[in-house]
Amino acid sequence: MPLILFAVFLTSSAVMPATSACSNGQCKLGDECSSDADCQSGLSCLSCSEAFKGKRCIRSKATDQFEITNSLPFNRYAFLTTHNSFANEEEPHHTGIRLTFVNQEDSVMKQLNNGVRALMLDTYDFKGDVWLCHSFGGKCHDFTAFWLAIDTLKQVEAYLSANPSEIVTLFLEDYVETPNALSKLFQDAGLMKYWFPVSSMPRNGEDWPLVKDMVANNQRLVVFTSKESKQESEGIAYQWNYVVENQYGDDGEHLGECSKRGESAPLDDKTKSLVLINHFHSIPIKELVCEDNSARLLSMLDTCHGTAGNRWANFVAVNYYKRSEGGGVFQAVDKLNGQLLCGCDDVHLCKPGSSSATCSAIKGQ
Repeated sequence: MPLILFAVFLTSSAVMPATSACSNGQCKLGDECSSDADCQSGLSCLSCSEAFKGKRCIRSKATDQFEITNSLPFNRYAFLTTHNSFANEEEPHHTGIRLTFVNQEDSVMKQLNNGVRALMLDTYDFKGDVWLCHSFGGKCHDFTAFWLAIDTLKQVEAYLSANPSEIVTLFLEDYVETPNALSKLFQDAGLMKYWFPVSSMPRNGEDWPLVKDMVANNQRLVVFTSKESKQESEGIAYQWNYVVENQYGDDGEHLGECSKRGESAPLDDKTKSLVLINHFHSIPIKELVCEDNSARLLSMLDTCHGTAGNRWANFVAVNYYKRSEGGGVFQAVDKLNGQLLCGCDDVHLCKPGSSSATCSAIKGQ
């Protein structure tokens, strides 16, 4: 099914009126609800004024693609990515009044538990330490700071410790100038035991190692920095040696276009094995995001697939990742993983253990 038609199906199915009253965990995708407790597992009760009145059960948990197969290279999978993962509503104010916007609702730990597998973090020198922060004038301030970076990284460590078959990727928009501050940060957070080394990353478009081997070797944390010098000085991979990325924010949100980010190589440069697609506006507005994360997202992924030399995205970065008209970002990532794993329209159509174009006629068979 082409992505555009898939999007129409997804949108229409998500906005169908509920056929009967439901509650106590019995409400299905698209059913009216009053709280999360009404919805079946993997669904949340949320609003989307652009598509329907009131609240409905929509998807809020990702499919674990590694349960279908973990025998493919890392670059043959797609991962849900949160933009400004640290800028979330659950984080208390640590510096007094915070006068900046948030991009997510859930804590980092909740994001990971719901299937987010890549985090975008902005790191700054601030108050003698490394903080996660929005920029104002290129600097971190009390009114744009969120919290110490080590607190987030400790959540990542706790998640990896509790989930020994999962892999997490970090994209650092890096403004830290203090020498070795980042490498010390990862050491102090207990994350070096999961570190995937730069020396094992392909530089000329080759496949990455197999996921099952990354897991077996406990190399389950992949980290990229935007600062080129840190690959040599601290052993943190320089993102643009390995990843192509489209333009972020409003400048990247033009129907039918998928332009590259300024720092990135062209999207069709196949010497970079990983493709990251941003799909979010510059200012996150919760009630408007649900439309972005639905049919528009599927359309963008289709466009970027062509622009990237017929390569499907490995990372899909969004604001308010749970907000949609129904299946949302989770259904989009299922589509990508279906294409990457077995050439199917949905990862649930891939036969478990298959690494070729072998699709089931019915999901789950």
